Amino acid sequence: MTQNKLKDRPIAVDLFAGAGGMTLGFEKAGFDVLASVEIDPIHCATHEFNFPFWSILCQSITDISGREIRDKSTIGNRPIDVVFGGPPCQGFSFIGKRFIDDPRNFLIFHFMRLVLELKPKYFVMENVAGLVTGNHRELLDKAIQEFNHNGYRVASQYQVLNAVNYGVPQDRKRLFILGSQADLNLPDYPCPITRHPQLNSKNNNDNLPLSPTVLDAIKDLPNIEKFPQLLQEDCCFVGEYSKPSSYGLALRGLGNLEDDYSYEREYDPRILTASLRTKHRPGSVERFAATLPGKIEPISRFLRLDPQGVCNTIRAGTASNRGAFTSPRPIHPSAPRCITVREAARLHSYPDWFRFHTTKWHGCRQIGNSVPPLLAKAVAAEIIRALGVSPCKPTGRQKLGDDQLLKFNMSQAAQYYDVDPRVIEPRKRVSTKQGKDSL
Repeated sequence: MTQNKLKDRPIAVDLFAGAGGMTLGFEKAGFDVLASVEIDPIHCATHEFNFPFWSILCQSITDISGREIRDKSTIGNRPIDVVFGGPPCQGFSFIGKRFIDDPRNFLIFHFMRLVLELKPKYFVMENVAGLVTGNHRELLDKAIQEFNHNGYRVASQYQVLNAVNYGVPQDRKRLFILGSQADLNLPDYPCPITRHPQLNSKNNNDNLPLSPTVLDAIKDLPNIEKFPQLLQEDCCFVGEYSKPSSYGLALRGLGNLEDDYSYEREYDPRILTASLRTKHRPGSVERFAATLPGKIEPISRFLRLDPQGVCNTIRAGTASNRGAFTSPRPIHPSAPRCITVREAARLHSYPDWFRFHTTKWHGCRQIGNSVPPLLAKAVAAEIIRALGVSPCKPTGRQKLGDDQLLKFNMSQAAQYYDVDPRVIEPRKRVSTKQGKDSL
């Protein structure tokens, strides 16, 4: 890969970047995401590990300016093609209490501020479907009016997209708001490329291929029970995998997903990562084993995955300042245990070279908070099309970052990025019946 090749690709900025699900999706579509902004130092370190050749800015979105983003990255004064991001959405979620005064809701206006300062040709704002309901609709309408008054157009028929329709073996619905400078044509929303019979009954297109299943996603992964070192470490050498599906083959980096313009990474596919085992209590193991695929275990309320179906929405759990509850990981379809971080990553469309924090709590949170890369790629491909760009596949392979980035605790990560360790309130360990059942 040469510097000229980098400059040939359109430029993107990721706001609220997290571990990098949308960054990866836009990279796969052909963008260079030269700057990403994230407040959580743990997430920043994971992002830097996976994208060490671009800039991660460990700052609050409320405290950074468009000028800083340009100056602290390699963007400089070059025009930006797209700014994208998902303002933290818990205040809009159907699951939680949807308070109109939740301060996280108003981060959408800082997203808008940075779009207006950076002046990209296009922007993409992602959020939960709850943003278009009730009083929250007023916030969205106000943001759209501000965009319209400041030289941008917004697609009036905004859409909620389900990841299962874009090659992801997961039922996950997300709202996408697309906008462009007023003198440019708005991008289209991506057409579905896969279908699931149970989830697409109203608009079922029999000509589309079926989405990958849970079995397609994880059937080739090694049996973690055979590797006692995974009780202490999140990775180990496992050698050969089982025969994968075409989906699994692509995520292992041994086959290509259609129209993938990402940079290849240097990694050893014989090493299984993100697979720290959970020591379940004997009673939990018995209940998990007795739960039929596709059914909910009545005590923990965990769903046992159906191997021929798709995964339910993978949740993030709660942040440290809201109790640090572990996300309710689904039960493996054939083993009496919860799925690993790597299995969750497969179900979320992350490739195997992509790494997460070594703890299950952080790793699951990073996946559950992120947009599935293949869903982000589908949206990003429409921006590429609107730009009139012919995306190119880079040559060469990129190295990943230092493994230590994935092992930082909050104090270490904050020191690494020279930020206040209290920027995210310390994790408060809690003891709940649900938590005990999962151990």
